[in-house]
Amino acid sequence: MYKPEFDEQWKGHFERLAPAVKERVVRKIKQVLEGLPGRHLRHGPDFFVEEVGQFRICYTSDEKRKVRRFFFVGDHKEYEKWLGF
Repeated sequence: MYKPEFDEQWKGHFERLAPAVKERVVRKIKQVLEGLPGRHLRHGPDFFVEEVGQFRICYTSDEKRKVRRFFFVGDHKEYEKWLGF
């Protein structure tokens, strides 16, 4: 089991979501914290991405500290913008 940490920008991304989407994101985060293996982002080996329907969650994993730090959640267009496309 991992401990969660949230980047200072996470709150702004999360608060923009609809309540039903927030619930789905929270469920996915719980799975990630339980050890769900993520897939690496193509543009950064330190980041992982999980999909929740049309939404993406980006995070890093510190295996030594057993911490997963969450940076971004948003739809696929916001995700591409966050990545810098």
